[in-house]
Amino acid sequence: MHPIEAALLSAISKHPEMPLVIAYSGGVDSQVLLHALALLKQKNLVSPSTSNPITVCHVNHGLSANASTWQAFTEQECFKLNLKLIVSQVTVQAQAQQSLEALARDARYQALQSIYERPSVIITGHHSDDQAETFLLALKRGSGLKGLSAMAPESKLTKDLLVRPLLNISRAEIIAYAKAHDLAWVEDESNADTRFDRNFIRNDIMPLLAERWPSIASTINRSSEHCREGQLLLNELATEDLSICQNESDSLFVESLNKLSKARFNNLIRYFLAQHHFLMPSTEQLAQLRQQLSANDDKNPEVKVGGCYLRRYKESLYLTADFADVSEWQTDVITCETEHVINLPNHLGHLNFYKNVLINVQEGSQLVVMPEKGQKVTIRFSHNNPKCLPDYRNHSRSLKKVLQELNIPPWQRKRIPFLYFDDVLVAVIGFFVCQDFLPKASTLKASLVEGSLPKVIEPSLKITWTTEAAS
Repeated sequence: MHPIEAALLSAISKHPEMPLVIAYSGGVDSQVLLHALALLKQKNLVSPSTSNPITVCHVNHGLSANASTWQAFTEQECFKLNLKLIVSQVTVQAQAQQSLEALARDARYQALQSIYERPSVIITGHHSDDQAETFLLALKRGSGLKGLSAMAPESKLTKDLLVRPLLNISRAEIIAYAKAHDLAWVEDESNADTRFDRNFIRNDIMPLLAERWPSIASTINRSSEHCREGQLLLNELATEDLSICQNESDSLFVESLNKLSKARFNNLIRYFLAQHHFLMPSTEQLAQLRQQLSANDDKNPEVKVGGCYLRRYKESLYLTADFADVSEWQTDVITCETEHVINLPNHLGHLNFYKNVLINVQEGSQLVVMPEKGQKVTIRFSHNNPKCLPDYRNHSRSLKKVLQELNIPPWQRKRIPFLYFDDVLVAVIGFFVCQDFLPKASTLKASLVEGSLPKVIEPSLKITWTTEAAS
């Protein structure tokens, strides 16, 4: 059996109960992958079942004038080989500070992951030359062991498993296989454009290195494997450190972090971010974070890392998203309707208002008196720090002090919805109602289960929520 077919069969055999998705561009790598799969099926070495179906996926990015031609080619090839094909059309929009190549790759993987709702195995035709190029790209970026590990033979891709069975196969072997089987394939004209870093390495740098050192690709791959082993050891160390530093709220104890050496601190933070699927921080950001953790106790320092923030509050370090500013947002509550739903901004959830509630309510909701006729009822995220008397306190205090008293971190205080009648604070939704706006209640004396007497309440406005602030 040819090494390419053997490598593919070995990869497929490891996951007999998972659907298979073959990434198929029509280029020589994926064409060889597809042909090898068809041969294995023909020899009854691969027998797709209802629990292990095989689907070929071609992603049309629409970036080339030849995109429709390539799609037609993939359709013809899959028809000839009697393989199910799904064509996914994606749109790639140029974005600042992101390469078109990276955006197209992300769109491609999203399309591949959408084929099956249940976990599947996504198989690509990446080979050893691709691996060497990825290593050199990581080296150019100044990556650590994780980046220099390049591509793993198997890796998690959210719910799916990404498998690269040909990483030990060279591009020369793949082309030789294609020619031996008289295969046709498409050529992406952008592969010749050396403005793209990968193409520059592939077309200009690797040939020069291979001329001097013919086995350079395989030796680079060996270095990549050593880096991967080193990264596994670092992950094991980070797991031990995390068990010591992590508290129940998924934040990190600052005191424990400060006891770590610089190297172990950096390793743990990188691991912690990777566990939450965020981009890796730069060396400068890690140094800034370590310094900020020693700020005075009355400070709440924060460091932005990619699309997230690491924020210190009291004795813990929290990982949060990069929240949008919602301070200017407000909306009216329509109290003349039996039920009114408000969708909060920035994925904060929604609020439900129910008119004329007459009985006490369960946990996860609040009751306030009905507004007077003509009063404007609004939801806002801003306040002018009024004095308030929460339902659980005996004395008034400024709102800022009350929110601090409730141990709400500063960034969450900016994302709590406040209920106003005109310009008077009525409730901090999810936390308390001001006492002047609590409905009056009287105990109903009835023959009920002892100790569980309900309350009759004056006509009221009931609020329920699904919000981040209330969680």
